[in-house]
Amino acid sequence: MGTTDDLNAEVNKIIKEPWTTTDGRVVPETENIELGNKGVNLDVACLYADLAESTSLVNAYGATFAANVYKCYLNCACRIIRSQEGVITAFDGDRVMAVFIGNTKCTAAVRAALAINHAVSQIINPALKAFYKENLRDFQVRHSVGIDTSKVMAARTGIRGANDLVWVGRSANYAAKLCNLREGNYATWITGDVYDRMADNVKAAADGAKSMWEERRWNAQGGMRVFGSFFYWGL
Repeated sequence: MGTTDDLNAEVNKIIKEPWTTTDGRVVPETENIELGNKGVNLDVACLYADLAESTSLVNAYGATFAANVYKCYLNCACRIIRSQEGVITAFDGDRVMAVFIGNTKCTAAVRAALAINHAVSQIINPALKAFYKENLRDFQVRHSVGIDTSKVMAARTGIRGANDLVWVGRSANYAAKLCNLREGNYATWITGDVYDRMADNVKAAADGAKSMWEERRWNAQGGMRVFGSFFYWGL
């Protein structure tokens, strides 16, 4: 453990060292960014996929069942994210973060979110019920995916031998917070900026007659426009 003098020295070094940033065209790997005050700027759509009520899941059904649910959810989410050319950037317990870049980043991120909802409702829940049968009672996996788009800076944090990238910018924060909007059976939440930038084919249902999204106001963020959806994208 570092002494007070060591920690004071490190904190002051970090604060006083100027930042050097570059504009990126690809999502960087951890080793591609130096440990000092170096950063890479990217224009991204950030996605967070999060299981709901994971604490009560463990309490009610035990660790091994909860681990099965975690693994099924994260495995499906990661495969879907990669199929839409997203890059997985972090795991945090029962949630995964990913970023999408390029001209169609918002459309790809939204398509991934809707496909994750398909996996939960049409693959994971039926498989769990088929295997555990009456032991599951009324249980079903619930989840939420949040997406925002903005410029972010990727920087390397931690110490040598124990470090990772941190993503600093609005979309990383808002995507995570959108997962906490629990309203009805909406499983996907996106900001108005994402909605305005995504393609029409992820706005309307297959017949084009009905929007897949309901507009809401995010009071915690000053009445910001957000959109919720319970639709899913078939795989």
